Amino acid sequence: MKQLSVKELARAAGVTVRTLHLYDRTGLLKPALRTEKKYRYYGKAELLRLQQILFYKELGLSLAEIAALLDAPDFDLVKALTGHKKALQQKQQQLSKMMETIDKTILNLKGKINMTHEELYAGLPREQAQQWRKEALEKWPDQVKHSEKMLLKMSRAGFDILQQTFKSVNEQLAALKKEDPQSPQSPQVQQHYDCILKFWGKTDNIAAAYKGLGDLYVADTRYTTVNGTADREFAAFMNAAMIHFADTQLKN
Repeated sequence: MKQLSVKELARAAGVTVRTLHLYDRTGLLKPALRTEKKYRYYGKAELLRLQQILFYKELGLSLAEIAALLDAPDFDLVKALTGHKKALQQKQQQLSKMMETIDKTILNLKGKINMTHEELYAGLPREQAQQWRKEALEKWPDQVKHSEKMLLKMSRAGFDILQQTFKSVNEQLAALKKEDPQSPQSPQVQQHYDCILKFWGKTDNIAAAYKGLGDLYVADTRYTTVNGTADREFAAFMNAAMIHFADTQLKN
């Protein structure tokens, strides 16, 4: 390969000429050739040695420590590179965790993350909330985890508004339980779907999922309890209305 001048090597490696001069004076990195006019030229061996120097510097070693490692009789370049890779992978994981912590801290300071899983089920007795979450995780683990992840990114105020809106829409729908569930004059079903979508976050096969929720309302009247009483008429109305909405308004 072509030998590089000190300026060319400095530019290629992202260091200064002064740094290369220092490495030369201390014996850490000698040029392959020094001309009568004292021009320095570096070959492949010197480029590889400089690479090692820069790797070890990145890991926080002093120049003296680096020199001792590189000049050791049993120094193995391949083993050294393998070690660098592992160290960098560990550092990458550490940096990723730090970035995640920073992101969460920023969101927290902006008031966007300050809720717990318990707060997602606020309004229900503690034991009932725990039981519902346990059952949901057993039946739909991926969906529940995805939904909770989305909700935990909301601000407390935003989540409170969503809960209040959902409660209001449910009350309006309960008042319509004797009406035709397939009536096109039921904007509350659209509002109910909009709330559910916010609770769930984006999900695949949304029409089938929404109809599945309608089936759950009939199978488990806890989800359509009104004033503490299971309301099977309301459950049947919601089931029919949601299936009709999914079939006519949603596309998978």
